[in-house]
This record gives sequence, structure tokens and C-alpha cells, in this order.
Amino acid sequence: MKIEEKIKNRYLYKKGNNLFKLFYFLYQFLKSKKILKTKVFYSNWGLDMMADEFFKKKIKGFYIDVGCHQPILNNNTYRLYKRGWTGINIDLDFNTIDMFNFFRKKDLNIQAGISNTEEEKNLYFFHNRSAINTLSEATGIKAKEVRKIQTTTLNKIIENSRFKNIEIDYISIDVEGHELSVLEGLDFKKYKPKLVILEFIDPSIKEFHEQKIQNLMNSEIYKFMEKEDYKLINWIHDDLVFVPNNLVI
Repeated sequence: MKIEEKIKNRYLYKKGNNLFKLFYFLYQFLKSKKILKTKVFYSNWGLDMMADEFFKKKIKGFYIDVGCHQPILNNNTYRLYKRGWTGINIDLDFNTIDMFNFFRKKDLNIQAGISNTEEEKNLYFFHNRSAINTLSEATGIKAKEVRKIQTTTLNKIIENSRFKNIEIDYISIDVEGHELSVLEGLDFKKYKPKLVILEFIDPSIKEFHEQKIQNLMNSEIYKFMEKEDYKLINWIHDDLVFVPNNLVI
């Protein structure tokens, strides 16, 4: 038994007060007030903390963030970037990529609309810097205007980059309902991402707490990931977490 466990068994896990227990309780109080240094998460719902733990043994790796939106705050890959990882960040918005080029100079940052084909598509535009600008007609129904943009695929982006011969460790896709089309433009057999996080928008509900597991399992995106030999391991708010069935890290 480790020495710290022996101390805890002797002093902490006993009824009544003692000096060790009082110091321990004070430490927990200060930690809860963030007086002491605690772990910081940058993404919504702590997804970056989960990815950080998932890849805790991997010193350097390669990620792709589609619909990256913010280089630091509310970003799923910044924590890994701070650890020395690098990757590709993609967004529809020029201002987003401008910020990434300033804060994430080691990454490849690209302004592009990502889909399953290279062609002209409708962009449902709300405003500059909007997190909900999208290529999805269903999600963009309340957009202020519809613009025409040229789309490309993840395969094309990767093949034209310095990462073209590297397997993907981690991919995050948050494109307001266009996630399936983005996935269809990626060669899973070649790039084999070990961790996939996808936003899942169920058009039949208004609030996330109304979600139903049956709707998810009947969705096209879930069936697509199953077909690619992936399994769902977590569902956090409106984000799905998949890993390969034969995962080896």
C-alpha cells in the first residue's frame, strides 16, 4: 500500500476530527474556490478535457477541427495544441481563420466550406462571426441571406497539406447539421481517426434535454459511423463521441 493511502486510512477515513483531516478539508475548500490551481477546460461541456485524458500517453499528435470557430475559448483542440500537438483548423468565416492565424501559428488554418463534394453550394448566412452559419438548409432556415460558395472535401484539404500521409488522431466536427456530409468526404480507411466528436442536431426536438436515444440510433449519422466500424462511447449535451471498434492507442 502506498504511503499516502496508509496516511488516509489512519487519519482521513476515521470518525472524529484530527489535524490531517482539517488540512485536507481546507485544501478541498480552497480548490473549490479556485484559489489553488485547478485544471482549466476551454471547450463547451469539457470535451477538451476528455480528449486530453483519452490521449494522455501521446505526447504529440494530429487533429482536425471542422467548424473551429474560436482558437482558444470554446475550442475542442486548444488544450492539445498547448501540449505540442498540431493540426488543421477549418471554418467558413474569414474572421475566425484570421484569429487562428494569430493565436495558432503552428497549425494549418483554412477558410473553406467542407462537404462531400467539390461544387457550388448554398451558405445559409446569419452574420459575420456567427457560430451557426451553415451549409445545412434545415438548420439555416432562419438565415438572413443565402450565399453561393465553393465547397471542398476533407480528403482534398488533407491531400494538399503537409499532413497528407498521417493518420488522424482526433477529429472534431461542429457544422450545424452538415456533419454527415463532412464525414462522407473523408476516407476513413486511409486516415483512421482514433477519436471522433460530432455535433448531433435532432430536428424533432427544441431543447437538448428532450433528446431520445432511439432518435440517435435511427439517425443517418449514427448508422454511417456504425458502417465505418465505429462505436458510440459518450454523448455529452449535443456532441457524440465515437472510437473505432478495434481501437489501439
